[in-house]
Amino acid sequence: FCAGVERALKIAEYLLKNSPETVYCLKEIVHNRQIVNDLERRGLVFVKDINAVPRRGTVLFSAHGVTPAVRDMAREFELNAVDATCHFVNKVHSEVRRYASAGYTILLIGHRKHDEIIGVAGEAPASVKVIENTDEAEKVSVPDPGKVAVMTQTTLSVDDTARVINVLRRRFPSLKLPAGSDICYATQNRQKAVRSFAGNADVFIVLGARNSSNSNRLVEVAGAAGCKAFLVSEIKE
Repeated sequence: FCAGVERALKIAEYLLKNSPETVYCLKEIVHNRQIVNDLERRGLVFVKDINAVPRRGTVLFSAHGVTPAVRDMAREFELNAVDATCHFVNKVHSEVRRYASAGYTILLIGHRKHDEIIGVAGEAPASVKVIENTDEAEKVSVPDPGKVAVMTQTTLSVDDTARVINVLRRRFPSLKLPAGSDICYATQNRQKAVRSFAGNADVFIVLGARNSSNSNRLVEVAGAAGCKAFLVSEIKE
């Protein structure tokens, strides 16, 4: 696991051992079914909506992060909110707030239904436009082409993201990019490893969850290298 996931799981472990009351987790703490099932067996209660957490209860925010609106609701309900958001994800949240406050339109590259993108976009809904691919990059319109910034989900394909950014750079020459890549180092390194092996393999099997962006991207990277690739989430598969 990457550092962000390790940290989130350590926080969950600590709460299970030390909290005198039931601990609730908003959404899956990480996209890994075996981990989630294990934590459920040990007493962590996963909920899809913050309204499902009893008033003044303890809630854990997953590694994917949440919207400011969810944080506001946690305060309103007097919840003991414990934040396990990945530091890399927090960096993207911070960048969105900074550019939005300066009047920029933020083009957020990622999967619009992914928990991470929902949380990041929630920082400035009026200023953020989510882009999933090069087609959307070609069509997106902005109020001021001279004030556009781009951020990305942390678990995207490095190659696919580069292609989308190239389109945006062509369309918006003054495009502002983050000082460093928003795609986390662990994601980049794992994709590089898959790319280096895929050319010498007949079949590539990625062990991961169906709803894991990282796992799905690894399958795509192997396939793009010309290797038959499969995502396997359970031993019986």
